[in-house]
Amino acid sequence: MAQRTINEKLAILSDAAKYDASCASSGSTKRDSRDGKGLGSNTGSGICHSYAPDGRCISLLKILMTNFCIYDCVYCVNRVSSNVERVRFSVDEVVKLTIDFYRRNYIEGLFLSSGIIRSPDKTMEDMVRIARKLREEENFRGYIHLKTIPDAAPELIAEAGRLADRLSINVELPTDQAVKDYAPEKSPDQIRKAMADVKLRSIASKDRSHSGKRPPRFAPAGQSTQVIVGADGANDATILGQSTRLYGSYGLKRVYYSAFSPIPDASSRLPLVSPPLQREHRLYQADWLLRFYDFRLDEITDTALGGNLDLEIDPKLAWALAHREGFPVDVNSAPREMLLRVPGFGVKTVNRIIATRRHRTLRYEDVARLGASLKKARVFITAQGWSPGGLTDSADLRARFAPPPEQLSLF
Repeated sequence: MAQRTINEKLAILSDAAKYDASCASSGSTKRDSRDGKGLGSNTGSGICHSYAPDGRCISLLKILMTNFCIYDCVYCVNRVSSNVERVRFSVDEVVKLTIDFYRRNYIEGLFLSSGIIRSPDKTMEDMVRIARKLREEENFRGYIHLKTIPDAAPELIAEAGRLADRLSINVELPTDQAVKDYAPEKSPDQIRKAMADVKLRSIASKDRSHSGKRPPRFAPAGQSTQVIVGADGANDATILGQSTRLYGSYGLKRVYYSAFSPIPDASSRLPLVSPPLQREHRLYQADWLLRFYDFRLDEITDTALGGNLDLEIDPKLAWALAHREGFPVDVNSAPREMLLRVPGFGVKTVNRIIATRRHRTLRYEDVARLGASLKKARVFITAQGWSPGGLTDSADLRARFAPPPEQLSLF
């Protein structure tokens, strides 16, 4: 096998890492190098990051340590039976790339995942060595997110948590049965056990001793996980139900949804073709409603046909259209929980409306200035000088928001 250059390896392993979606960096502790003693920075609200059109964070150096893997997960392009070119970074190469990219102002941190080489412990050990070299030898204070290996020794995961800002352990698929069917080497019970251990270590790191001394930090940005969407037959209601349980059980910061991309030589072994990225987008929107808008799971899934979210309109709008009896709401008197359900109103907009209406009556123009998207909201609200009249109950209301039908071509 010809020896690959570091740039050739980077091209292969950065492309292979695109299937790992858990790369958000918010929530870490504040570190910077303005005292001249280190390299990089990471503010308390997260590093500076930009987003690709599909919403993925692109500010981190996001790579696999290797795409070699001893596992044969059917949905994974890097599984052992897959015919892909295999390459591997050394520990020093990953450290060098991270520092070089940071100095060129390309990145603010590292997102590192890996195939399983030789054993889970060996893989995790090398990933920990990378993080340790960055922190202790390069004095790197930027953001580090490590994808940990559930079967790795607990002491290795503990060390990873002391060095990284965020850890993530993938639950892989929406149900235990799907994991057993399509990732037979992985154990759902072991995955949950590892996630619970990370949660307990994170809680313990926040406890002070009787003298007031804090223990060593542990993954201050918390843990996240990733669910592959569309590789099995689970519908959106099942996926969101699992996410709700994961948030409640393990204190996750985020559940990431990754649309499955079919692999040619394995697609016959999988039940579905790839769903559109729009499905992934709708799941993120529904997840956001559950976490920040006080929606219940059944409220979102009750409007889902066959348990799947509407791909043409967002889930909040779908709920509002199904519950028109509660609209329009008066922005000058409606309670916060109802304002949060108005399509086109975000949390910040609702907070601004409530703060402003304490001092004066809001007009339609005021609502726009407070950040609302009136293209959606105008049908569902009243304000001084504005009423939607019969629009709220009009038969063609959904058609006003759904994308126009496309003429299919035969050629």
